[in-house]
Amino acid sequence: MKEDNCLHAALICLVMLYYSHAVTTEKLNHTRPSLHGHHEKGKEGQVLHRSKRGWVWNQFFVIEEYTGPDPVLVGRLHSDIDSGDGNIKYILSGEGAGIIFVIDDKSGNIHATKTLDREERAQYTLTAQAVDRNTNRPLEPPSEFIVKVQDINDNPPEFLHENYHANVPERSNVGTSVIQVTASDADDPTYGNSAKLVYSILEGQPYFSVEAQTGIIRTALPNMDREAKEEYHVVIQAKDMGGHMGGLSGTTKVTITLTDVNDNPPKFPQSVYQMSVSEAAVPGEEVGRVKAKDPDIGENGLVAYSIIDGDGMDMFEITTDYETQEGVVKLKKLLDFETKKSYSLKVEAANVHIDPKFISNGPFKDTVTVKISVEDADEPPVFLKPSYVFEVQENAASGTVVGKVHAKDPDAANSAIRYSIDRHTDLERYFVINAEDGNIKTIKALDREEIAWHNISVFAVEVHKQHQEAKVPVAIKVVDVNDNAPKFAAAYEAFVCENARSNQQFITISADDKDESANGPRFIFSLPPEIIHNPNFTLRDNRDNTASVLVRREGFSRQKQDLYLLPIVISDGGLPPMSSTNTLTIRVCGCDSNGSLLSCNAEAYILNAGLSTGALIAILACIVILLVIVVLFVTLKRQKKEPLIVFEEEDVRENIITYDDEGGGEEDTEAFDIATLQNPDGINGFIPRKDIKPEYQYMPRPGLRPAPNSVDVDDFINTRIQEADNDPTAPPYDSIQIYGYEGRGSVAGSLSSLESATTDSDLDYDYLQNWGPRFKKLADLYGSKDTFDDDS
Repeated sequence: MKEDNCLHAALICLVMLYYSHAVTTEKLNHTRPSLHGHHEKGKEGQVLHRSKRGWVWNQFFVIEEYTGPDPVLVGRLHSDIDSGDGNIKYILSGEGAGIIFVIDDKSGNIHATKTLDREERAQYTLTAQAVDRNTNRPLEPPSEFIVKVQDINDNPPEFLHENYHANVPERSNVGTSVIQVTASDADDPTYGNSAKLVYSILEGQPYFSVEAQTGIIRTALPNMDREAKEEYHVVIQAKDMGGHMGGLSGTTKVTITLTDVNDNPPKFPQSVYQMSVSEAAVPGEEVGRVKAKDPDIGENGLVAYSIIDGDGMDMFEITTDYETQEGVVKLKKLLDFETKKSYSLKVEAANVHIDPKFISNGPFKDTVTVKISVEDADEPPVFLKPSYVFEVQENAASGTVVGKVHAKDPDAANSAIRYSIDRHTDLERYFVINAEDGNIKTIKALDREEIAWHNISVFAVEVHKQHQEAKVPVAIKVVDVNDNAPKFAAAYEAFVCENARSNQQFITISADDKDESANGPRFIFSLPPEIIHNPNFTLRDNRDNTASVLVRREGFSRQKQDLYLLPIVISDGGLPPMSSTNTLTIRVCGCDSNGSLLSCNAEAYILNAGLSTGALIAILACIVILLVIVVLFVTLKRQKKEPLIVFEEEDVRENIITYDDEGGGEEDTEAFDIATLQNPDGINGFIPRKDIKPEYQYMPRPGLRPAPNSVDVDDFINTRIQEADNDPTAPPYDSIQIYGYEGRGSVAGSLSSLESATTDSDLDYDYLQNWGPRFKKLADLYGSKDTFDDDS
């Protein structure tokens, strides 16, 4: 690096010397000689001289990045009219004038006062002018010139990105393009080799290479394996000056990842897998897992499993778990340890996606042997059949054997079995089972017409292991026997006209039998032997399980007989046959000439033969009269009853007092006064108030105590009772006081005494304190209002 800096300084010196010599030469070459003015005669004989501009100027150059102690001399401006006496002043204006570029106004020398950078600005446009120093009068028109910044190699190459990432498939051919990196140089590409770049690889050999001119990175080795190494770090350098010594350089890092291809087949890590499963396992239950390893990733590493051979192909199946890439062996059918104790499977693992480019690396599959042993389990008993169907005749005697179920213990121990009936399926307890041999018997008669099928369940349990049980459905069909005689299909009632003709059919009947068809139809209809020659009606069997009833004679009379009962015998076709006698009711009716019914009522004939209408009216009148007499008798008997005591309004012993006015409820304190009980004068209109102290006192009656506002109420009541007991004129029954006064409402809001203590009434109940100990509670409830208010 030190050597590069020395070379750089030497180069700058050489360039400065070169340009200084060039400026001197250009001055000599471009100095305009003084041109004498063209002589012309004026009007006054004067000779006129045409003055021409005589600049000494050049297109100036200045080297960039100069770091010397003195300002850099860019060039010198000189006019041929400058005689050197100092009367001419040079002025510089334009881009950077006075800041970057300064001019000596006497000599015209231009200097650069600052370090210039071509990459920031390549040239400056300036304007120079010569003026009179004293008057600032322009001596020459302004002239424009350019100062160019000369480039040096001061910028290293820079890549567009500090880090690059690229992918290339593994096992790619040599020369496969991976990525192109690009660098740029800020130096002038038109001058020298400062911006001429050359690419090279510093790290990453021998796996990759880079093209020197383009920066394209390519693979350099064949068959690079992702499974061996997946990621490579490559360092690329870009150097200017065409890559020669002294050039500046820049680097970048490229991370290259090998992408996966399916170049590896799946492989099982072992040749045999051992598994076990209980014979009690249910289909679909997982037995075990196998896994073939494939170093490829993604879809290239997907593996599918299948069973290709083995004696357990029908008993087991295998599925693929694509999340774990495992083959899951599952049970397909139920196993029996006592039948077969082990199975063998041949399982194949194969890639799902195969790349044709690498088919020569195949085959892309592998096989493994899976051995499965069946473990013995404590199994419940097993019935020989999944279900049983038995038959038994209805009405069979109790204890009749219906059938037998049989179960066995599938385990090697072959435990004894006990049987029982699920009573939830035989609530009426029609059957019983022998616990040891499984024989099912009846314990009551069965009726097919009530229940044709009995569906029960039978349990079988091991004697020593009660938790091991099995259940089997048993269907018992009740076989029909001919135990029901046929009957009329409906409640028939026939009608025959009085004018019916002989052999006229007037009704067709049919029968019904509760037994099955084998013991039912065909039905045979007939008349009982004792009336086979019935003079009125005859029966004809239609041989289609129906029969027709016909009139044997002509002319029926409702007056003589309006109702006939015809017995009919019906027999079924069962073995042995059953028969029953059914009675057909036949009414005689009046009909018109067309045979249409008019009336079957015999009332008209009965009235003519019995009582007349007048007689019936007379009988009804007598009944009404008797009822009226009974009602009058009852009424008179009630009126003759005398009351026990005659009440008179004038009787001074009146003890029922009636008030016909309505009071004001609790607001009315004058509705009743207890003094009325002792002073009859209270009825005359003056009723003393008990809630206030009276102004004067009534004189008590002889033998009476003072009024209750000054005595105890208990003593007052006892006195009244004693007085009544000693009064010979008093009635021998209790007195009743009736108070009919009803007020307008209560401010207390309730008639209950339970809430009286909380009433807002302003009545004064202090007088209750004088009523004795029996009213002490009321006095405490109503007389303590002020006390409560004071406490609160």
